[in-house]
Amino acid sequence: MTTRTTRTLFIAAALAVILPLSGCVASFLPKSPATKSTPTSEKVAADLEPFYSQVLRWKPCEGGDFQCATAKAPMDWKNPATKSIDLALIRKTATGTALGSLLVNPGGPGGSGYDFIRDSLDYAVDAKLRQNYDIVGFDPRGVNKSSAVKCYQDPAEMDKFLFGVSPSPFGSDAWIADQRASNTAFGAACLKYTGDLLGFIDTDSAARDLDLLRATLGDKKLNYLGYSYGTLLGATYAELYPKKTGHLVLDGALDPATTSFEVGATQAQGFESALRAYIKDCLTGKDCPFSGSVDSAMTDIRSLLDSLNASPLRADDGRELSSSVMFNAIIFPLYNKTNWPYLSQLFSSVMQGDPTVAFRLADSYYGRTAKGTYKDNSTEAFIGINCLDYAAESTTDASLRADAARLAALAPTLGPQLSYDTSCASWPFQPTRQRGPIAADGSAPILVVGTTNDPATPYVWAKALAKELQNGHLITYKGEGHTAYNKSNSCVNNAVDDFFIGGTVPKKDPQC
Repeated sequence: MTTRTTRTLFIAAALAVILPLSGCVASFLPKSPATKSTPTSEKVAADLEPFYSQVLRWKPCEGGDFQCATAKAPMDWKNPATKSIDLALIRKTATGTALGSLLVNPGGPGGSGYDFIRDSLDYAVDAKLRQNYDIVGFDPRGVNKSSAVKCYQDPAEMDKFLFGVSPSPFGSDAWIADQRASNTAFGAACLKYTGDLLGFIDTDSAARDLDLLRATLGDKKLNYLGYSYGTLLGATYAELYPKKTGHLVLDGALDPATTSFEVGATQAQGFESALRAYIKDCLTGKDCPFSGSVDSAMTDIRSLLDSLNASPLRADDGRELSSSVMFNAIIFPLYNKTNWPYLSQLFSSVMQGDPTVAFRLADSYYGRTAKGTYKDNSTEAFIGINCLDYAAESTTDASLRADAARLAALAPTLGPQLSYDTSCASWPFQPTRQRGPIAADGSAPILVVGTTNDPATPYVWAKALAKELQNGHLITYKGEGHTAYNKSNSCVNNAVDDFFIGGTVPKKDPQC
């Protein structure tokens, strides 16, 4: 018995923070006065002119000294006059003299840049960037406060989709059929409640939105900090508008040329490497739930996952902890080394038959509240955007099983949990993105930041993207965790800050 297959591609860096963040949320802070942005005066096609000439009207908004605004964008960039959508923006004006706006994307796809800046400003950017830039968070099309993907209206239906258990053995014909039926029903619900927008939430369209936001903010060139999936969004922008790139930093990079299977395989190995690093550290402490060697502990974890397949643990609310839910609970703390203690709590409690910690972590992963509701639509947007960006490669039972065997060979402990993904096989819209390298010929210098043991966006992807980009420059952080800027060391921070503020491009990789 097991839940539907896990989806883990490109989880947002913002979602990887379990502990409360030190965002500016105090209601007693003074409110910023209402202002408006003067758009750039640049020539665009006649049907785009109403969008590029719009005036953003900033008003005080919740969460302290922030301003909020809404921009209009074409739903279909190929037919701009047909229908418009809303893009939600939030900004913190520079504490010093602003060099311009700095747009920030936390990743996902489906991560809310609006919430990221409102709740976690100090985590998103350091004091130097806050002094020199107006920091702007935005929800991409399909996400959260912007015109958003909507699927199941009843949280109980979402629970069933995310946590429901199939009575059939993992990997069997009947089990695969259950996954397909679940995903097909989910896609149909998304189409029913989202409508035509569901076919226009692709990364290419979101990158075009970025250019629109740049212009309406009054910036001649884009300054952008993208984490995780946000690196694909930033690279796509550079490919479309190379001459409009200002300072772009892509942290926790994706390789746009990699295939869907390669994404899963590389991530499986990345999470496995991070899990081994946790165990090695754990075995040196007093309260570690494991003993013996790293290899024996990895074998124990695989046995635990297999036992949950055969006999899930039931929580007080009736949900069952299967291997898929447990997998999400495991990988969530792996994004940030400071959260590794949660893994010890997790394994200790589950080994004792208590699924409470596991569901607490899995619920955080999915944005599920203690009341059983969902804070945002990040899961729905994540699936919808990925299905437009990545074509399903393995669709038959035989090809799915062949891929599963390859994943298990590459990552014996966690590889099986990334197998049998039928998420997009019957999605209502066909994928729009052509997979391939991005060169962004003629762009300004672009910094690509990679962490050597990043579990979600492995270092090999950062190396690949930096090489593919005509003007890419790699910044290596030798360490653990997902993304590095403002959460690793001064070497990384100084390289990024100097680039954004002074335009300094490292002569070589500083190997931080």
